[in-house]
Amino acid sequence: MGTAEYVAGAGDRRGGLCFGGRARVRGPAIEFYDGGVKWLIQRLPHGQFTLALTLGHTILGQTDASLDISRKHEAVHVRQYERWGPLMLPAYFLSSVYMWLTGRRFYRDNPFEREAYDADGGEQDA
Repeated sequence: MGTAEYVAGAGDRRGGLCFGGRARVRGPAIEFYDGGVKWLIQRLPHGQFTLALTLGHTILGQTDASLDISRKHEAVHVRQYERWGPLMLPAYFLSSVYMWLTGRRFYRDNPFEREAYDADGGEQDA
């Protein structure tokens, strides 16, 4: 799999790179990490526990290492976006709401996450 990497300069204004972040292409996705991306993720609810998140073919990670750790998991989400298209975010959200309303864990029991964790080799807590 080829990798192209870009490091932002001080005057860079390319989206997630304008605050010292980095970007690279891995397979069908572009990954952004460090700098402003890390700052943003850490300010999300439970962001300090979030290694990465996927939006379509874009993966946002806190660091280079967090992307390496979560790559298989996030690749499943990229494929889910390919299957579901623009319905992915609403389907994911509604699935989480359904899990919560039925007394299950809104994140871990979400079928989208279960598929990603299964492909990643586990981390299914009881």
